[in-house]
Amino acid sequence: MISESSSQADFSGVVYLKQGKEILSETVRGYANRAEQRLNTVYTRFGIASGCKLFTSIGICQLVEEEIISFKTPISQCLDRSFPNFDEDITIHHLLTHTSGIPDYFDEEEMDDYEELWENLPVYKMKGLKDFLPLFQDKHMMFPAGERFHYNNAGYIILGLIIEQQTGLRFTEYIESKIFKKCGMYDSGYFSMDQLPANTALGYIDDHENGTWRTNHYSVPIKGGADGGAYTTAPDMMKFWEALLQNELLSEEMTKTLLHPHVDVKAEVKYGYGIWMNEKNGSIFKLHVMGYDPGISFCSSVYPQSNSKLVILSNKEDGPRNVTLAIENECMKSTGKRF
Repeated sequence: MISESSSQADFSGVVYLKQGKEILSETVRGYANRAEQRLNTVYTRFGIASGCKLFTSIGICQLVEEEIISFKTPISQCLDRSFPNFDEDITIHHLLTHTSGIPDYFDEEEMDDYEELWENLPVYKMKGLKDFLPLFQDKHMMFPAGERFHYNNAGYIILGLIIEQQTGLRFTEYIESKIFKKCGMYDSGYFSMDQLPANTALGYIDDHENGTWRTNHYSVPIKGGADGGAYTTAPDMMKFWEALLQNELLSEEMTKTLLHPHVDVKAEVKYGYGIWMNEKNGSIFKLHVMGYDPGISFCSSVYPQSNSKLVILSNKEDGPRNVTLAIENECMKSTGKRF
């Protein structure tokens, strides 16, 4: 079923499904490098775009546990950066839940093409979090802090800067040491696109009108950060979920806080700290993260009721969402129950 759905979606990547301790699927399709016809494997590294906002949230929660900051701490009290037109009462909680109202450097509700950002700003200059500040730092608020949910990448850039200032480490170093290493995610990291390690999939952008393709090297920042851009493998992502849910990254109480539905997004969709939640009849049946950039698409879900976890990584712009829905629909048909 999984092989069929991935084939119909012209999928390139990995579908990795686990229930309890049993691996139900390790479906792999497509090329990690099309020019060299190097095939993807279950251990291929893929970019996950915004899927790693959850890592940033966990980093912040770790600082809260250490009593360095709190969720109620205003930006002005934990970050030495000037935001002249921002509300003074914006807190860590607002940033984590996309309710801050600050201007975004890429507003996904108003802009369709992430590549447009880099027409006049070379991607090779975007090497650190501070490099994003000129894109939004002096702009005006979109709405008062706490008024509503509005997905916001800039808020996570600020969260990353807070981690850097409060720990003295580069954001990427902090996440790699405090999360990836703890989970045994030894194939994961924030890699520079001009220094990609072995067994990393290149991202591909297809032109369906003339049948050509190109890599995404000039379409995304050269190195990922707090709002997206990490690389991981399917087994590593599974290790991450298991460590998180076994309270190995945060205390049990803080893990519950991270995974609490803090804000309503729309009917039956909630948002915690860096993670999406689907609800039915007042009960959360799915926790998930996702990420989409030019040449990258990613979905990973946890289904608490069946103790199942799904990781779908792709080096194309689409595929994981449709494959996820196909798997969920097939489960419903065969069992009469959600995952």
